[in-house]
Amino acid sequence: MIWLYFVLVFREKLALFGLVFLLMCCFRFYSLKQFGQVILILGLFASYIVFQEWKTSQKEEHAPQTVQRLQILSDTISVNGDRLSFRGHSKGQTYQAFYKLTSEKEQRFFQNLNGSIVLDIEANLSIPERQRNFNGFDYAAYLKSQGIYRLVQIEKLQNIYPATQITFFEWIREWRRKAIVFIYSSFPAPMKHYMTGLLFGHLGKEFEEMSDLYSSLGIIHLFALSGMQVGFFIGGFRYLLLRAGMRKDWVNWLTLPLSLIYAGLTGFSVSVIRSLLQLNLANFGLRGLDNFATTVMVMFLIMPSFLQTTGGVLSFAYAFILAMTNFEVWKYPRLAEMLGVNIGILPVLIWYFSSFQPLAIALTALMSVLFDVIILPLLSLVFICSPVIKLTFVNFLFILLEKGLTLVGQVFDRPIIFGSPSLVIFLFSLICLGYLYDSSSSKKRVIRLSLVLALLFFITKNPMTNEVTVVDIGQGDSIFLRDMRGKTLLIDVGGKAKFTQKERWKNGTSDANAERTLIPYLKSRGVSHIDQVVLTHTDTDHVGDLEVVAKFFSIGEIIVSPGSLTVPNFVKRLKTLRIPVKAMLAGDTISIMGSQLQVLYPTMIGNGENNDSLVLYGKLLDKTFLFTGDLEEGELELIQRYPKLPVDILKAGHHGSKGSSHPEFLKHIGAKVALVSAGKNNQFNHPNPETLERFKKENMTVYRTDQQGAIRFYGWTNWQIETVR
Repeated sequence: MIWLYFVLVFREKLALFGLVFLLMCCFRFYSLKQFGQVILILGLFASYIVFQEWKTSQKEEHAPQTVQRLQILSDTISVNGDRLSFRGHSKGQTYQAFYKLTSEKEQRFFQNLNGSIVLDIEANLSIPERQRNFNGFDYAAYLKSQGIYRLVQIEKLQNIYPATQITFFEWIREWRRKAIVFIYSSFPAPMKHYMTGLLFGHLGKEFEEMSDLYSSLGIIHLFALSGMQVGFFIGGFRYLLLRAGMRKDWVNWLTLPLSLIYAGLTGFSVSVIRSLLQLNLANFGLRGLDNFATTVMVMFLIMPSFLQTTGGVLSFAYAFILAMTNFEVWKYPRLAEMLGVNIGILPVLIWYFSSFQPLAIALTALMSVLFDVIILPLLSLVFICSPVIKLTFVNFLFILLEKGLTLVGQVFDRPIIFGSPSLVIFLFSLICLGYLYDSSSSKKRVIRLSLVLALLFFITKNPMTNEVTVVDIGQGDSIFLRDMRGKTLLIDVGGKAKFTQKERWKNGTSDANAERTLIPYLKSRGVSHIDQVVLTHTDTDHVGDLEVVAKFFSIGEIIVSPGSLTVPNFVKRLKTLRIPVKAMLAGDTISIMGSQLQVLYPTMIGNGENNDSLVLYGKLLDKTFLFTGDLEEGELELIQRYPKLPVDILKAGHHGSKGSSHPEFLKHIGAKVALVSAGKNNQFNHPNPETLERFKKENMTVYRTDQQGAIRFYGWTNWQIETVR
């Protein structure tokens, strides 16, 4: 059924091959009657999935073009400075909505809102953004899995009033929101974050810094509510009823409505629903693989898109490993289970996150006991007692916990980066792990399979190809080069410019551009060390995220123009990083791909601004590249200094601005391709229509990140080009 699902929904050829193979196995080992039953069940399942996909396509296709009224799903409200986001529904459609708060009073209203309300609004609707970088996050696909097909940008709130009709599920959401608001207003940080996270599955923006630390240590999944919390709360409920003398079969039936309420109070997450289903099925006598298989079937009925989410896949992968393996046969069952689950889940983790923190195995074991035995019971007790007495003094325990984890994070600050495997390597890794488990009694087979797995991970981390990739970082520049021998070069790192100073209440937390764009791409390519980072000049959209990139990757050397070293703030930043810095002028060279990139500009010490940009030129494989940074008038100097400057591929200067790509310059170099790195719908109107007309006049093929996403050249001796769109 799962293989068939991926055939129908994702149209993967490998899923089709797997399905055919499994059907052949069924035909070989089952009787004709049993095989017919399998075909019938799969036929019914296929009809159901096709119907669900049709319903989804209809809702997406016929989504309204306007919306004037929204009823807020109260437990989805998030206030971050002057930015409000929430989910709301109107006329059978669910929307992801955004609004820029206009006053501190309005901010407090939504922060403290704990009931269902309806908004009359003036708003613009838009289609969610699809994937913009290779192996990048697909926001549209994520929202689609949640039944959301449009974004609502609210321009004006016209009226606010309480909702008069709410469903049972909205009522549960209200109570979840009431609990979250109560905790945030009654308890200090960081205790309140652990309370909302572990009791109600909500982690606010204020917890983002610690959330990043938990992620880097590989233990953020402890906040993804599942077996630990379900076992604690539902197990406690059953224990009390049984101790009170209630019959076991009655307790089993009473657990069902409680499970539904608990699922709502924790946000109806896939992992919680999966744990609740498995627990209740076990109460009714269904064990092992029968339990797991039934859970999968029920999940398809109640949440058809659960395998389209990272949390859903990881949760069921964990459950599958536990259902398929018997750790009791080992000498140390708990240790075997801990290692087996972490190794078994490894291909899935690197498929989604490209990295793995080995320390997570020990930390998960330690923190799971700490959370299960001490923290979860303690927080539950504190919350239950809070209407009478607020036990805020226990906050010191959470302060100590965070200080301890911070120290651990400083020692083990970076996980092992494997890269994102291809689908073939991913499936082959899973097969090898399965054979490794079955062959655990044979040392020779274990060694052979381990070597094969190591080879697969090595290939993933070291793609056997050259590449030049213009990463889509929005409005800015970042270009990644790597040769087959592993030499890496990064030209600029991007960044977000800040134009105005905000009032204090408007300030919220925000991720750096690189954390959503450049860093995930580099990790997906197995990069853990960057040999050289070239910073063409000091503009924020080229160097703003330097510290963030240096936090995630080790850097061998930073290359700048001498003029950049005349900018005091920039020099101060470089000194703080403690990375070797080299200034280059025209005539210097950088080696890569068995060739060299020559510095053509600047010829003298400048001021570190646009026309002091480092310009790199060289033949890489079969094409000649010219990387111009934000150069504008300096193009005319290049014409004079280099009478012969043949170029195949031009990285257009200053994001295709009107002041760059002069007609005489384009005619002089004779480039066939122009690469434009610009943000979608950017406020500078880059690339300028006049510049695009110049490219057209020279018969140049134009690739733009704002329209096509990331642009990648790859190959061994000759370049091939691909774009995300």
